Amino acid sequence: MATAVGQPARPVLACGEVRTCLLPSFQALDGRAAAQLLRLRADEHVRVSERPTMYALSPAVLTGVDCRLPTSNGAKVRAVGTVAARAALTEGRLLQATAFFGTPLAGPDTRRPWGHYLVRPGLVEPFGKLPEQATAQGVLSGAGRGELDLGMIAEGLLTRLIRHPLLDRKPPFKSRRTHLRWVARRAPEGEPAALRRFTLAEGGLRTVELLLPDDVPAAAAAGLCEDLALHDWLLTTVQHMLDNNRPGTADGPSAVLALRPAVDHLLHLWMPRAHVDPALGHLWDVLEKKPGFSRQWDNLRQRIRDQLAVQAVPLLHQALSTR
Repeated sequence: MATAVGQPARPVLACGEVRTCLLPSFQALDGRAAAQLLRLRADEHVRVSERPTMYALSPAVLTGVDCRLPTSNGAKVRAVGTVAARAALTEGRLLQATAFFGTPLAGPDTRRPWGHYLVRPGLVEPFGKLPEQATAQGVLSGAGRGELDLGMIAEGLLTRLIRHPLLDRKPPFKSRRTHLRWVARRAPEGEPAALRRFTLAEGGLRTVELLLPDDVPAAAAAGLCEDLALHDWLLTTVQHMLDNNRPGTADGPSAVLALRPAVDHLLHLWMPRAHVDPALGHLWDVLEKKPGFSRQWDNLRQRIRDQLAVQAVPLLHQALSTR
């Protein structure tokens, strides 16, 4: 079954990858500087909002692709189209780059002129029928040689941004990047959006599987996954800080200095679904039940406060005894 020339293709699968990192700048950027950093296109403005958090979202840029889709069963499916990529900056401190696309159940049997694909931004069309399940699993497991690599596109955008002359490349503390791969298949007719699976893998990789109603665009799924990736990065980074500052490994001023970056730069950033499409905000409830993102965050925040309080007692005693 081939899509007729000029007929809009209905995506049945959306795929994406999000890269999240600490902005390499000693000072957080304000809204004006954030807009300057994320201005990827001269013909579109950066969206900046200040409530409930300062959040800047770049316009999407397109990358033309003509290659095989990754598949879990080794099927060789050539696809042509454009991948959308965008960047977001939260509170002038956390930078994210995302690459994503949608793909229909079937595409043209022959390659069309580029004009055909350019008027379908963010859509990648297979030659013939799409092996939907195999492609979804192939994206989650990672692209092979010669296959469409969303991570490479997202990483390329991130690299471009962190080389911007606005940034001094002196972050206030060391941290690791994380990357989240996601796929979204169409939900059965009449059923709401659902988060089927969220997994943690080695090397900072996370994977997410979604079901979306037909009227929810890939960009909305990308926004949800950016939000999940941001809060997962916060959990991972603060947990790492605490693991490196276990009782007995540092005392007094050293312990306070080790935990201060969390207090100064991170603890106020926790605000799930603040910039998520309302049609998908309820999917956060799944992660709040299991594994319990906010419960874990509250526990980490309380541990930091307790450790700072414990370390403050001898410091206060020392200060009083020297008077």
